[in-house]
Amino acid sequence: MNFRKRMVGDVAVAALSGALDGPSADEVRDRLSKLVTQYERVVVDFSGVSCVSSTSLRMLLLIYRQAQAGGHSVAVVGLSPEVHNVLAATGFLDFFVVADTITEGVASMRYRGREAVA
Repeated sequence: MNFRKRMVGDVAVAALSGALDGPSADEVRDRLSKLVTQYERVVVDFSGVSCVSSTSLRMLLLIYRQAQAGGHSVAVVGLSPEVHNVLAATGFLDFFVVADTITEGVASMRYRGREAVA
């Protein structure tokens, strides 16, 4: 599993690639946890993720809970049809802002930030 972080303005973008399975989920959780602690808005790009496992679903739940506890938001973007179906079937799509592209995800996160201030 590869993990690349970059900033788009004040939004942290984490691009994942490879299989998000048991061996990689702990490392990704640790890295995403740091981002969610440090930044109010985080976009996780799944466009390079080939599959997810039950361990990665648990990791996503932990990241969601951490973000909620800190008043932060997480978006997931670039979901393949297979990953989208898994997240939809498990109800995980309700936890996150969902967008097709990084650009849309960042825009949604910025809109949510202004909405919270208003």
